[in-house]
Amino acid sequence: MPTEPSAPAPAPGALLLCRAEPEAVAPAARLLRERMLLTRAGRDWSVLVPEGKPWRDGGEPVDRVLTGWATALAVGAPWPVLALWWDAERSGYTLAAGFRRSVGYVWLANGTPAGEDEAMRTFAARLGLDPVLDVQSLDQLTKPDSAADARARLTGLLAVLTRAGLTLPAGLTPGEPADRLREIARAQPDARPVEWEGWQETVRAELEVVAGHHLAPWLPWSGDPRARALALAQILTGLPLAAFGLRRRSGGWITAGALLLGHGALGLAYDLSHPRD
Repeated sequence: MPTEPSAPAPAPGALLLCRAEPEAVAPAARLLRERMLLTRAGRDWSVLVPEGKPWRDGGEPVDRVLTGWATALAVGAPWPVLALWWDAERSGYTLAAGFRRSVGYVWLANGTPAGEDEAMRTFAARLGLDPVLDVQSLDQLTKPDSAADARARLTGLLAVLTRAGLTLPAGLTPGEPADRLREIARAQPDARPVEWEGWQETVRAELEVVAGHHLAPWLPWSGDPRARALALAQILTGLPLAAFGLRRRSGGWITAGALLLGHGALGLAYDLSHPRD
């Protein structure tokens, strides 16, 4: 008796959700040196849709790349970064916030939970979610459910975040092919490409954010004594991350380390060129 063909396994893909306005996210995202599309994703949220070359061309696992990117974007920023990723075998998320250790959860392709329940509670606390209603909804994602595959699990996670203001553009959902995600993102009225334009343009963009009275993503305390300490911390964090990436031949972690080193240098330069009274 012939069997029905199974659905093709999803190709690796990812979304980066930042709890900040696109204007604050764009300068930091450029330093990842990856081609991405940036658009608004609800109240005080933005989404970055990466092209995906590190896992398409380099063969590096998508979860490792996204963890490095999220960590680099979030260290020293006043907003958290949530990376959603998926491949043929698993799906999951990584939440990075400041210098705190990132937290994540994984589901197998058939939706079987493969993470620790405590990660969900930490996730809720760091995003300021409702400790009762939202935590109960998140707990359901850690229970066995034969009717929910990995894609449905990530969709359920996003449903919880709608109560925190997240609203992804229609069709921009986990599991979709990368080309389809970029097509949807490009169609948004406020979509903008994020590409590396060199240090001069990046520095100018960062300073424009400061001048516009926004919280600069990597200089959140400009003019405050903590700015220099933050820049030094970024440099000290970036060095071992870059070394770790070189040892593991991991493009994601090398990029994360380089980004932190670059931001630390920019922070020190800004602090020294704008002396306080």
